[in-house]
Amino acid sequence: MGVPGLIDMPSGNAMSDADLAFTVGSFDGTVRNTAYFQITPRISGVFRYSYIKDFSVTQPKYYDRSFDLRYLLTPETSSIPAVTIGLQDFGGTGIYAGEYIVATKTFGRLRATGGIGWGRFGSYNGFDNPLGALSDKLKTRPTKTGDTGQLETGQWFRGDAALFGGLQYQLGDQIVLTAEYSSDAYDAETARGLIDQKSPLNFGASYRFRNGLDVSAAYLYGSEAAVRVTYTFNPKNPTNRPGGVDPAPPLVAMRAPGAAADLGWTQRANSAEILRGNVAEAFSKNGLRLDAMAVDGRSVQVRFRNTQYTNSAQAIGRATRILTNVMPASVETFVLTPVTANGLSASRITLARSDVEELVHAPDGAWQSLARADVSDAYPPDGIAPSQRAFPDFNWGIGPYLSATYFDPSQPVRLDLGVEVTASYEPQPGLLFEGSLRRRVLGNRGELRSYSSKLQRVRTDSNLYARDGETALTTLFAAKYFRPGEDLYGRLTVGYLESMYGGVSGELLWKPVASRLALGVEANYARQRDFDQDFGFQDYDVVMGHVSTYYDAGNGFNYQLDVGRYLAGDWGATVSIDREFDNGIRIGAFATLTEVPFDDFGEGSFDKGITFSVPLSALTGTLTQFGIGRTVRPVLRDGGAGLSVPGRLYEGVRAYHQPALQSKWGRVWR
Repeated sequence: MGVPGLIDMPSGNAMSDADLAFTVGSFDGTVRNTAYFQITPRISGVFRYSYIKDFSVTQPKYYDRSFDLRYLLTPETSSIPAVTIGLQDFGGTGIYAGEYIVATKTFGRLRATGGIGWGRFGSYNGFDNPLGALSDKLKTRPTKTGDTGQLETGQWFRGDAALFGGLQYQLGDQIVLTAEYSSDAYDAETARGLIDQKSPLNFGASYRFRNGLDVSAAYLYGSEAAVRVTYTFNPKNPTNRPGGVDPAPPLVAMRAPGAAADLGWTQRANSAEILRGNVAEAFSKNGLRLDAMAVDGRSVQVRFRNTQYTNSAQAIGRATRILTNVMPASVETFVLTPVTANGLSASRITLARSDVEELVHAPDGAWQSLARADVSDAYPPDGIAPSQRAFPDFNWGIGPYLSATYFDPSQPVRLDLGVEVTASYEPQPGLLFEGSLRRRVLGNRGELRSYSSKLQRVRTDSNLYARDGETALTTLFAAKYFRPGEDLYGRLTVGYLESMYGGVSGELLWKPVASRLALGVEANYARQRDFDQDFGFQDYDVVMGHVSTYYDAGNGFNYQLDVGRYLAGDWGATVSIDREFDNGIRIGAFATLTEVPFDDFGEGSFDKGITFSVPLSALTGTLTQFGIGRTVRPVLRDGGAGLSVPGRLYEGVRAYHQPALQSKWGRVWR
């Protein structure tokens, strides 16, 4: 089942914090694909997508989605076992639904597991629920009554219970032998003739490679042969990824004793302009872009953009190193203002050059430099005129694109592949014109079945947009980014905002530099675009938006709550939780509940999904801001549907504020 366990039964131990495991297991017409994430040292989440041949008369190719949650009650010590409580398939169709409490203890090379389960785990040799002593309602397990996606809390830990367990033996460093007693009777599969369960005993062996790969084979229930492959890696401690191959940073230039007193350079003609050109050139060679600069005898101020580094502190460190090489010795104070990709001054970081010289090679010098740095709001603006070399700025690119739709019952993954042309024009800082044009080369997203809907069809016609938009103007908009006041950031966007909607979007964000908390408000007027995604619109329009609360909880955890009105006119809230690691890998989940009843929402009952993004630098070790990002949701429906507005404020701004910089500051001198 893709979780820590024996063969078909779970165990009490958890994986290491932040472990990601991807599993494919198969036996006799059943294939289970599982993604397991150790969210915290005690909490783990599981998403499973299974194929069961001939499970349904109406669907010979039957696909099933399920989610698990596990909580480690007690970790294993020398005297007590690891104990875990788990919910399996608690929000899906329920065919794998079950609950369990299981304990595991290790004795040298031998590991013993024993547990009690309900639901599927209580279906073989079951007995009266011992929890029935608390309430008679716990003695019987009601049948599933809700639609897929609803939490069947009325079933949890109810009905007959059964015991399961097993032994594992470590044979050498890489081989594990396993024997288990299973409490899963496979009632539904047996009734359909899919499994011939002759025995509750299962036997297996696993071989663990040193690169995170684990291969297993097993003999199940006296009749079935099974295989499983699992790959595990840890973005928190990525020991099996390539090391950095980025160029070494410029050396910090040390000043000669007494050199800081020489101000003669300030009397030379065009000295400031020459320095500005030298800094711009050095920045460009190191993945930075100089927007503006001012220098006098004792200080220099630079506004710059990071075009290459996924780590914001590393970009600041590279800028600082360059300034020690280019600035005359008398310049003691460095004032760095990192600018977001949209032209917003995110913060103002002041460093003493003498501190840089002292700490660059000092033990724990990175953290000492953060303690001595002053990180403040970049408001009011510094008043430095933008560099004529930087503006106006025009960029364009051409490359492949890949769009995906997941979990169509007739085909789990549908893809469109084509060519995308993008262009942007920034005549002055914060004023942006941008657009993208796509040409589909091949794909089948347009063949996705049309879902019925009791709501305004704000997203369920996505297949028609995929079908008719062979050549599509996916975006074309103008955006203005501005600072209306201290701790405040603003955005106004107008145009074709996404493939399905155009309109006007405004946003205001309150985010103090030193605070982990941010508040935002967004208001949108959106009108539905024509299916072919040219310049035309359909009749439907809506005023919608939300109030947002953001909180950086530390250790990479970020929480977001959006409350407001959605595209179909329904009111509700979206909760999002992300965990971001120092190498830029990000994993999260979200759920949206609105006033729309589950029955009116349709399949899935409410909007939910998993998000992930992986920067290519984490895979290749090279410096780049390109990455792979996806949102995986079971079914795209009309309830709780949001507007995909490009260039929202929070993520760009927070990267250069104190909490995010502090977590990344260890790479400031890299």
